[in-house]
Amino acid sequence: MGLTPIVCIIQDYIQGRSVDDIRLRQAILELPDNKTEHLPGYLPLVPGMPVLLTENVATELGKPWNEAPILVFRNTLSTQINNRAVLNKTMEMGLTPIVCIAQGYIQGKTVDDLRLRQAILELPDNKTEHLPGYLPLVPEMPVLLTENVASEIGLSNGTRGIFRQPVYDESLEDGRYQDKNFPPNTKFITQPKCALVEFPSCKLDDKLAELQSKIVPIAVSEQTFLFDAKELLPQNVSKAAKINKKTTKLSVKRKALPLIPAYSMTTHKSQGQTLGKIIVDLVLPPGPLEVASVYVPLSRVKRLEDLLIIRPFEFVTLQVKPSTIPQTEIPPNNFNHYLKFAE
Repeated sequence: MGLTPIVCIIQDYIQGRSVDDIRLRQAILELPDNKTEHLPGYLPLVPGMPVLLTENVATELGKPWNEAPILVFRNTLSTQINNRAVLNKTMEMGLTPIVCIAQGYIQGKTVDDLRLRQAILELPDNKTEHLPGYLPLVPEMPVLLTENVASEIGLSNGTRGIFRQPVYDESLEDGRYQDKNFPPNTKFITQPKCALVEFPSCKLDDKLAELQSKIVPIAVSEQTFLFDAKELLPQNVSKAAKINKKTTKLSVKRKALPLIPAYSMTTHKSQGQTLGKIIVDLVLPPGPLEVASVYVPLSRVKRLEDLLIIRPFEFVTLQVKPSTIPQTEIPPNNFNHYLKFAE
Protein backbone atom coordinates (compact mmCIF):
# COMPACT_ATOMS: atom_id res chain seq x y z
CA MET A 1 0.00 0.00 0.00
CA GLY A 2 3.07 2.26 0.15
CA LEU A 3 2.24 3.57 3.64
CA THR A 4 4.42 4.50 6.60
CA PRO A 5 4.36 1.74 9.26
CA ILE A 6 2.31 2.67 12.33
CA VAL A 7 2.60 0.95 15.74
CA CYS A 8 0.64 1.86 18.86
CA ILE A 9 2.68 1.53 22.07
CA ILE A 10 0.84 0.71 25.27
CA GLN A 11 1.41 2.88 28.34
CA ASP A 12 2.41 1.07 31.54
CA TYR A 13 2.52 2.39 35.09
CA ILE A 14 4.05 1.05 38.28
CA GLN A 15 2.84 2.63 41.52
CA GLY A 16 1.20 5.37 39.51
CA ARG A 17 4.32 6.31 37.58
CA SER A 18 5.24 5.58 33.98
CA VAL A 19 7.98 3.00 33.45
CA ASP A 20 11.16 4.92 32.61
CA ASP A 21 13.75 2.17 32.92
CA ILE A 22 14.45 1.17 29.31
CA ARG A 23 15.20 -2.53 29.95
CA LEU A 24 12.18 -2.96 32.22
CA ARG A 25 9.89 -1.12 29.81
CA GLN A 26 11.12 -3.23 26.88
CA ALA A 27 10.61 -6.47 28.80
CA ILE A 28 7.05 -5.51 29.74
CA LEU A 29 6.18 -4.39 26.21
CA GLU A 30 7.39 -7.70 24.77
CA LEU A 31 5.19 -9.83 27.01
CA PRO A 32 2.68 -11.95 25.05
CA ASP A 33 -0.87 -10.64 25.41
CA ASN A 34 -2.00 -13.76 27.30
CA LYS A 35 0.26 -12.47 30.12
CA THR A 36 -1.10 -8.90 30.02
CA GLU A 37 -4.86 -9.41 30.29
CA HIS A 38 -4.94 -9.49 26.47
CA LEU A 39 -3.71 -5.91 25.96
CA PRO A 40 -0.78 -6.01 23.50
CA GLY A 41 2.39 -4.02 24.15
CA TYR A 42 2.86 -3.30 20.46
CA LEU A 43 -0.10 -2.94 18.10
CA PRO A 44 0.89 -2.56 14.41
CA LEU A 45 -1.87 -0.94 12.36
CA VAL A 46 -2.74 -0.54 8.70
CA PRO A 47 -6.04 0.62 7.15
CA GLY A 48 -8.30 -2.25 6.12
CA MET A 49 -6.63 -4.83 8.39
CA PRO A 50 -8.83 -7.37 10.22
CA VAL A 51 -8.78 -7.13 14.03
CA LEU A 52 -10.25 -8.95 17.02
CA LEU A 53 -11.63 -7.38 20.17
CA THR A 54 -9.84 -8.76 23.24
CA GLU A 55 -12.54 -7.78 25.73
CA ASN A 56 -16.27 -7.16 25.86
CA VAL A 57 -16.86 -3.57 24.80
CA ALA A 58 -20.63 -3.47 24.38
CA THR A 59 -22.13 -6.91 24.76
CA GLU A 60 -25.57 -5.37 24.99
CA LEU A 61 -25.27 -4.71 21.25
CA GLY A 62 -24.81 -8.40 20.54
CA LYS A 63 -22.27 -11.12 21.10
CA PRO A 64 -18.71 -10.03 20.29
CA TRP A 65 -17.12 -11.37 17.15
CA ASN A 66 -14.63 -13.46 19.11
CA GLU A 67 -17.57 -15.70 20.08
CA ALA A 68 -18.88 -16.05 16.54
CA PRO A 69 -18.59 -19.58 15.09
CA ILE A 70 -16.59 -20.06 11.90
CA LEU A 71 -18.59 -21.86 9.20
CA VAL A 72 -16.55 -23.92 6.73
CA PHE A 73 -17.31 -26.57 4.12
CA ARG A 74 -14.76 -29.23 5.04
CA ASN A 75 -15.14 -31.36 8.15
CA THR A 76 -11.39 -31.78 8.58
CA LEU A 77 -10.86 -28.00 8.58
CA SER A 78 -13.63 -27.51 11.13
CA THR A 79 -11.99 -30.13 13.38
CA GLN A 80 -8.59 -28.44 13.14
CA ILE A 81 -10.04 -25.04 14.02
CA ASN A 82 -11.98 -26.49 16.95
CA ASN A 83 -8.98 -28.35 18.36
CA ARG A 84 -6.82 -25.23 18.18
CA ALA A 85 -9.52 -23.04 19.73
CA VAL A 86 -10.01 -25.44 22.66
CA LEU A 87 -6.27 -25.64 23.31
CA ASN A 88 -5.95 -21.85 23.17
CA LYS A 89 -8.75 -21.41 25.69
CA THR A 90 -7.18 -24.08 27.90
CA MET A 91 -3.88 -22.20 27.94
CA GLU A 92 -5.61 -18.88 28.61
CA MET A 93 -7.34 -20.40 31.64
CA GLY A 94 -4.13 -22.03 32.87
CA LEU A 95 -5.63 -25.53 32.78
CA THR A 96 -4.30 -28.93 31.77
CA PRO A 97 -5.60 -29.96 28.32
CA ILE A 98 -8.22 -32.72 28.47
CA VAL A 99 -9.13 -34.95 25.54
CA CYS A 100 -11.75 -37.71 25.54
CA ILE A 101 -10.73 -40.72 23.44
CA ALA A 102 -13.39 -42.77 21.68
CA GLN A 103 -13.32 -46.50 22.32
CA GLY A 104 -13.31 -48.69 19.19
CA TYR A 105 -14.23 -52.37 18.92
CA ILE A 106 -13.90 -54.82 16.03
CA GLN A 107 -15.70 -58.15 16.41
CA GLY A 108 -16.30 -57.35 20.06
CA LYS A 109 -12.63 -56.74 20.88
CA THR A 110 -10.83 -53.47 21.52
CA VAL A 111 -8.54 -52.27 18.73
CA ASP A 112 -5.01 -52.96 19.98
CA ASP A 113 -3.04 -52.46 16.75
CA LEU A 114 -1.55 -48.97 17.12
CA ARG A 115 -1.64 -48.02 13.42
CA LEU A 116 -5.18 -49.24 12.99
CA ARG A 117 -6.37 -47.55 16.17
CA GLN A 118 -4.72 -44.26 15.21
CA ALA A 119 -6.21 -44.35 11.71
CA ILE A 120 -9.69 -44.99 13.08
CA LEU A 121 -9.40 -42.27 15.74
CA GLU A 122 -8.31 -39.72 13.13
CA LEU A 123 -11.34 -40.28 10.90
CA PRO A 124 -13.49 -37.15 10.53
CA ASP A 125 -16.74 -37.50 12.45
CA ASN A 126 -18.80 -37.46 9.24
CA LYS A 127 -17.26 -40.90 8.58
CA THR A 128 -18.01 -42.24 12.08
CA GLU A 129 -21.72 -41.59 12.51
CA HIS A 130 -20.78 -38.23 14.05
CA LEU A 131 -18.98 -39.60 17.09
CA PRO A 132 -15.54 -37.92 17.23
CA GLY A 133 -12.39 -39.95 17.85
CA TYR A 134 -10.79 -37.13 19.81
CA LEU A 135 -12.90 -34.69 21.82
CA PRO A 136 -10.85 -31.87 23.41
CA LEU A 137 -12.67 -30.27 26.32
CA VAL A 138 -12.39 -27.10 28.38
CA PRO A 139 -14.98 -25.58 30.74
CA GLU A 140 -17.31 -22.98 29.18
CA MET A 141 -16.57 -24.06 25.61
CA PRO A 142 -19.48 -24.10 23.14
CA VAL A 143 -20.51 -27.56 21.97
CA LEU A 144 -22.94 -29.15 19.53
CA LEU A 145 -24.95 -32.30 20.05
CA THR A 146 -24.31 -34.73 17.20
CA GLU A 147 -27.41 -36.88 17.69
CA ASN A 148 -30.95 -36.68 19.02
CA VAL A 149 -30.83 -37.15 22.79
CA ALA A 150 -34.29 -35.97 23.86
CA SER A 151 -35.98 -34.08 21.04
CA GLU A 152 -39.13 -33.50 23.09
CA ILE A 153 -37.21 -31.12 25.37
CA GLY A 154 -35.08 -29.57 22.66
CA LEU A 155 -32.00 -31.79 22.84
CA SER A 156 -31.63 -32.69 19.17
CA ASN A 157 -28.85 -33.14 16.68
CA GLY A 158 -27.26 -29.70 16.24
CA THR A 159 -28.45 -28.21 19.55
CA ARG A 160 -25.88 -25.78 20.96
CA GLY A 161 -24.77 -25.94 24.57
CA ILE A 162 -22.01 -24.91 26.96
CA PHE A 163 -19.73 -27.64 28.30
CA ARG A 164 -19.28 -27.53 32.08
CA GLN A 165 -17.34 -30.63 33.17
CA PRO A 166 -16.64 -34.29 32.35
CA VAL A 167 -17.61 -37.21 34.56
CA TYR A 168 -15.31 -40.19 34.08
CA ASP A 169 -13.51 -43.15 35.62
CA GLU A 170 -9.75 -43.15 35.92
CA SER A 171 -8.09 -45.85 33.82
CA LEU A 172 -4.58 -47.19 33.33
CA GLU A 173 -5.15 -46.67 29.61
CA ASP A 174 -5.38 -42.90 30.13
CA GLY A 175 -1.63 -42.54 30.57
CA ARG A 176 -0.72 -44.61 27.52
CA TYR A 177 -2.03 -42.21 24.91
CA GLN A 178 0.16 -39.67 23.18
CA ASP A 179 -0.76 -37.71 20.09
CA LYS A 180 1.23 -35.21 18.05
CA ASN A 181 -1.84 -32.99 17.72
CA PHE A 182 -2.02 -32.33 21.46
CA PRO A 183 0.52 -31.04 24.02
CA PRO A 184 2.65 -33.58 25.96
CA ASN A 185 0.88 -32.72 29.24
CA THR A 186 -2.57 -33.57 27.84
CA LYS A 187 -4.77 -35.71 30.08
CA PHE A 188 -6.50 -38.33 27.96
CA ILE A 189 -9.79 -39.78 29.19
CA THR A 190 -10.69 -43.24 27.91
CA GLN A 191 -13.57 -44.08 30.25
CA PRO A 192 -15.98 -41.12 30.19
CA LYS A 193 -19.37 -41.62 31.82
CA CYS A 194 -21.02 -38.42 30.70
CA ALA A 195 -20.47 -34.73 30.08
CA LEU A 196 -22.34 -32.06 32.01
CA VAL A 197 -23.59 -29.54 29.47
CA GLU A 198 -25.73 -26.45 29.91
CA PHE A 199 -28.41 -26.03 27.24
CA PRO A 200 -29.99 -22.55 27.50
CA SER A 201 -32.78 -23.52 25.08
CA CYS A 202 -33.60 -26.77 26.87
CA LYS A 203 -37.29 -27.15 27.81
CA LEU A 204 -36.69 -28.89 31.13
CA ASP A 205 -39.28 -27.61 33.59
CA ASP A 206 -37.25 -28.49 36.67
CA LYS A 207 -33.54 -28.85 37.24
CA LEU A 208 -32.16 -32.36 37.57
CA ALA A 209 -31.14 -33.67 40.99
CA GLU A 210 -27.89 -32.13 42.26
CA LEU A 211 -27.46 -30.12 39.04
CA GLN A 212 -28.03 -26.47 38.26
CA SER A 213 -30.89 -25.40 36.02
CA LYS A 214 -30.51 -26.26 32.31
CA ILE A 215 -27.51 -28.54 32.95
CA VAL A 216 -28.00 -32.00 31.46
CA PRO A 217 -25.71 -35.06 31.65
CA ILE A 218 -24.96 -36.26 28.12
CA ALA A 219 -24.15 -39.96 28.24
CA VAL A 220 -21.75 -41.94 26.07
CA SER A 221 -23.31 -43.07 22.80
CA GLU A 222 -22.62 -46.11 20.63
CA GLN A 223 -22.54 -46.27 16.84
CA THR A 224 -21.24 -48.66 14.18
CA PHE A 225 -19.51 -47.63 10.96
CA LEU A 226 -17.29 -49.12 8.26
CA PHE A 227 -13.57 -48.41 7.93
CA ASP A 228 -11.61 -49.38 4.82
CA ALA A 229 -8.24 -50.70 5.99
CA LYS A 230 -6.71 -51.18 2.53
CA GLU A 231 -4.27 -48.27 3.02
CA LEU A 232 -2.84 -50.02 6.08
CA LEU A 233 -2.37 -53.38 4.38
CA PRO A 234 0.82 -54.43 2.56
CA GLN A 235 0.46 -53.71 -1.16
CA ASN A 236 0.45 -57.39 -2.14
CA VAL A 237 -2.26 -58.19 0.41
CA SER A 238 -4.39 -55.26 -0.72
CA LYS A 239 -3.96 -56.27 -4.36
CA ALA A 240 -4.83 -59.90 -3.60
CA ALA A 241 -7.98 -58.82 -1.79
CA LYS A 242 -9.02 -56.78 -4.81
CA ILE A 243 -8.35 -59.66 -7.23
CA ASN A 244 -10.25 -62.13 -5.07
CA LYS A 245 -13.03 -59.58 -4.53
CA LYS A 246 -12.61 -59.72 -0.78
CA THR A 247 -13.58 -56.69 1.23
CA THR A 248 -11.01 -54.71 3.17
CA LYS A 249 -13.70 -52.88 5.10
CA LEU A 250 -13.99 -53.43 8.83
CA SER A 251 -17.10 -52.94 10.93
CA VAL A 252 -16.13 -50.72 13.86
CA LYS A 253 -18.27 -50.14 16.93
CA ARG A 254 -17.47 -46.84 18.63
CA LYS A 255 -18.38 -45.59 22.09
CA ALA A 256 -17.95 -41.85 22.60
CA LEU A 257 -19.64 -38.67 23.79
CA PRO A 258 -22.02 -37.34 21.10
CA LEU A 259 -20.53 -33.85 21.26
CA ILE A 260 -18.18 -31.71 19.19
CA PRO A 261 -16.71 -28.26 19.90
CA ALA A 262 -18.69 -25.46 18.27
CA TYR A 263 -16.05 -22.79 17.71
CA SER A 264 -16.26 -23.91 14.10
CA MET A 265 -18.81 -26.05 12.31
CA THR A 266 -19.48 -27.27 8.82
CA THR A 267 -22.21 -25.55 6.85
CA HIS A 268 -24.02 -28.89 6.87
CA LYS A 269 -24.14 -28.97 10.68
CA SER A 270 -25.33 -25.36 10.79
CA GLN A 271 -28.50 -26.11 8.83
CA GLY A 272 -31.66 -25.11 10.66
CA GLN A 273 -29.85 -22.87 13.16
CA THR A 274 -30.24 -19.14 13.65
CA LEU A 275 -27.00 -17.67 15.00
CA GLY A 276 -26.13 -14.28 16.46
CA LYS A 277 -22.97 -13.62 14.47
CA ILE A 278 -21.04 -15.86 12.10
CA ILE A 279 -17.74 -15.89 10.25
CA VAL A 280 -18.00 -17.62 6.87
CA ASP A 281 -15.48 -18.97 4.40
CA LEU A 282 -16.99 -18.84 0.89
CA VAL A 283 -14.01 -20.42 -0.86
CA LEU A 284 -15.67 -23.64 -1.92
CA PRO A 285 -13.84 -26.98 -2.07
CA PRO A 286 -13.40 -28.68 -5.46
CA GLY A 287 -16.51 -30.30 -6.87
CA PRO A 288 -19.87 -29.34 -8.32
CA LEU A 289 -21.41 -26.14 -6.98
CA GLU A 290 -24.97 -26.08 -5.70
CA VAL A 291 -26.97 -23.10 -4.54
CA ALA A 292 -27.45 -24.74 -1.13
CA SER A 293 -23.68 -24.57 -0.58
CA VAL A 294 -23.90 -20.79 -0.39
CA TYR A 295 -27.46 -20.33 0.83
CA VAL A 296 -26.99 -22.36 4.01
CA PRO A 297 -24.15 -20.36 5.61
CA LEU A 298 -25.41 -16.97 4.43
CA SER A 299 -28.87 -17.56 5.86
CA ARG A 300 -27.79 -18.43 9.42
CA VAL A 301 -28.09 -14.79 10.55
CA LYS A 302 -30.93 -12.30 10.28
CA ARG A 303 -28.84 -9.22 9.52
CA LEU A 304 -26.03 -8.67 7.04
CA GLU A 305 -24.06 -6.78 9.69
CA ASP A 306 -23.85 -10.04 11.66
CA LEU A 307 -22.10 -11.78 8.77
CA LEU A 308 -18.33 -11.64 8.27
CA ILE A 309 -16.71 -13.25 5.21
CA ILE A 310 -13.23 -14.29 6.21
CA ARG A 311 -11.38 -14.02 2.88
CA PRO A 312 -11.86 -13.09 -0.80
CA PHE A 313 -13.86 -15.51 -2.93
CA GLU A 314 -14.90 -15.94 -6.55
CA PHE A 315 -18.03 -13.97 -7.44
CA VAL A 316 -19.28 -16.97 -9.43
CA THR A 317 -19.89 -18.62 -6.06
CA LEU A 318 -22.90 -16.34 -5.61
CA GLN A 319 -24.20 -16.85 -9.15
CA VAL A 320 -24.65 -20.63 -9.11
CA LYS A 321 -28.13 -21.75 -10.15
CA PRO A 322 -30.18 -24.49 -8.46
CA SER A 323 -29.60 -27.96 -9.86
CA THR A 324 -30.46 -31.05 -7.85
CA ILE A 325 -31.76 -29.09 -4.86
CA PRO A 326 -35.56 -28.76 -4.96
CA GLN A 327 -36.64 -25.15 -5.38
CA THR A 328 -39.04 -25.49 -2.45
CA GLU A 329 -36.12 -25.99 -0.05
CA ILE A 330 -34.54 -22.65 -0.92
CA PRO A 331 -36.85 -19.62 -0.84
CA PRO A 332 -35.67 -17.45 -3.78
CA ASN A 333 -36.60 -14.17 -2.11
CA ASN A 334 -34.52 -14.94 0.96
CA PHE A 335 -31.54 -16.00 -1.12
CA ASN A 336 -31.68 -12.85 -3.23
CA HIS A 337 -31.59 -10.83 -0.03
CA TYR A 338 -28.19 -12.29 0.82
CA LEU A 339 -26.83 -11.63 -2.65
CA LYS A 340 -27.52 -7.89 -2.53
CA PHE A 341 -24.30 -7.08 -0.71
CA ALA A 342 -22.28 -8.39 -3.66
CA GLU A 343 -23.99 -6.28 -6.30
